[in-house]
Order: sequence, then C-alpha cells, then structure tokens
Amino acid sequence: MSTTSQSASSPTAQFGTVFADRLTRARWGVDGGWGEWEVAPVADTTLHPASHCLHYASTIFEGLKAHRGGDGTVRIFRLPDHVARMQRSAPPLHLPVPDERMLTEMIVEAVRTNLDAVPEAPGSLYLRPTLLGVQPNIGAAASPSNEALLFVLASPVGAYFAGGALRVEIETLQGRTMPGFGTVKSGLNYALALGPIGRAKAAHNASQVLFCPGGRVEETGAANVVLIDAERVVTPALTAEFLHGVTRDSVLSLAADLGYHVEERTLHIDEVIDWANRPGAEIALSGTAAVLSPVGTLILDGEDVTVGSGEVGPHTTRIREEMGRIQTGREPDRHGWLTAVTA
Repeated sequence: MSTTSQSASSPTAQFGTVFADRLTRARWGVDGGWGEWEVAPVADTTLHPASHCLHYASTIFEGLKAHRGGDGTVRIFRLPDHVARMQRSAPPLHLPVPDERMLTEMIVEAVRTNLDAVPEAPGSLYLRPTLLGVQPNIGAAASPSNEALLFVLASPVGAYFAGGALRVEIETLQGRTMPGFGTVKSGLNYALALGPIGRAKAAHNASQVLFCPGGRVEETGAANVVLIDAERVVTPALTAEFLHGVTRDSVLSLAADLGYHVEERTLHIDEVIDWANRPGAEIALSGTAAVLSPVGTLILDGEDVTVGSGEVGPHTTRIREEMGRIQTGREPDRHGWLTAVTA
C-alpha cells in the first residue's frame, strides 16, 4: 500500500493521502488515437517540464467511490454517470474525450486490481480518473495539447469531513469558478476557491465557503448545498456556474423515495439565513467525498448563524444512511446505480 505518511488502516490518515498499489493508465498520441491501457504500479510519474498541463492548466478529473458490502461484494457507485461527466469535461479544455468503454474498463480494473485495499464500511475506495495534456511545448498557449495521459488512481478513505457539523462562511462577492466553466471538473476551478477558503479558515475556523455572488446561492468549494427539514429538500437549480453533482442527484432521488418534497430552484442567501433560523432546519453539503455532511454554523459578514440546533440533524442522517445502505448492498439497487466488481 502506497502512502504519504500513514498506513491505509490508520484511522487518523487524512482523506486522499493513502493510495492503493496499482493504477490504470492510457496515452493519447499525436496520431489522434488512444493506445492500449495498462495496469501499472503507483509511482512517481515523469512529465516533461514543458508539458502543456503544467503551463496552461489542461487537466480534468473525476471522483467516485467503490464500497464493500457486508456480503463481501465490492460495488462502484454510479459509474456510468461519472464516466459521462468526465467525457463532458474534456471538450471545454480541448482535451481528447476518453472512450466510454475504455474509461469504464479502466475504472473497473482499478478497483479489481486493488480489491484488497477496499476498506470495510463506512470506509470506501475513492477513485480519481485524471486526464492531463502532456505535449512538451511551452509555445502552445493558443493550441490544445496533441498528447494526453489518462490514469485512474485509487485511495482507501474514511470521512472527508471528520467530526460533527461544519462551519461554513458565506461569500457574496466572488464566484467559485470562471464564468461558464462551473460544470467542468477541472483543478483550475478548485484553485480559484483556495483563497476564500484559506481566509475563512484563518479568520473564522470555517471548513468551507458557500459561494453566493450577488446573493445567489451556487455551491461550496467542493460540494453542492442542500436545505433539509421534516418535509422538504431544497437545492439550487442547476446552472452553468456550478458542478452538476452526481451525489446531489442521488440525494434528491433518495429524498423523493423517502417522501420528502424536492425543490430545485433559485435560492438567495437571505432565504438560506431565514431557513437556518427555523427550528428543525438542517443544511448539508453533498459530494462524492463529502457524501452528505451537516452544516452547523453559517458565517455571514463575520457573524455566526446557527443552523437549527447546530448539531447533526435527523433528516440529514436519514438520507445519508439510506444512501449508505444502497451503496453497500443492504437495500435493493432500485435505481440501477451499482456496478459489482469481482476478482
């Protein structure tokens, strides 16, 4: 098991710092085609210092998980949806679109070849398909890379947000991403959020920032936002300004299954603050890594706003646990979300 600091079995290992021993990879060449993909050891990757991705940010990635069930079967959650989203992310950055069958096979094999690294629940094997433009040409600022590297890295993980309810600062001036690139899962979008998140952590001990430019609610630096109470689940309607989360879609589907009224619509920060002040109100962040993580405090203009009781709410817990039961095969896969992987 590869690791930057601790063993994969360590309960204190930080999310994403421990890696399985093998990955899958493929290259796209100047002839415009994909080569045969292969399984390889996880090791340092050599890139030419002039590689396009290092200078012109030609990179995209995905994030999805495989879960070990009580029956021992390992299942990948919503594999086709993540493959499709990665295919949608490539064209805006003028990277070659991974072939659907090839990418699917690479992700499945990244799980199969690392089956021994899949933790028991509530842990999981986090999968990071990554696509880089690697043409060695620092003069290609106005041209896409004509070479690319695709790989699928696997990391056994526990909770992304450890502990109780989160503190989240509200940012009303800056958006999270470049206009029109919110639906692209590119490292550049995450880099743009680093400054506001860093300032929020230093000033208010916040875990994340909720970006609401002009007061319109979008998303946090790494997850979508969901308002929950005993009757409703409310979330911003999809736009081009934020990521169309697969976990977000899963949460909404499961909430409807459980009898909640689901609303996707424009949300203003004033409504979110009003929601937070209501008894029994809950707010959560949804994402592959975050799953469904409760927010206990919002921070607006330097002032704390407690969300409901400030603790983990029963409805957030109910929806999250329902998702976990499906991911681990303890409930029927009524939506066809699971892909079983066998040795």
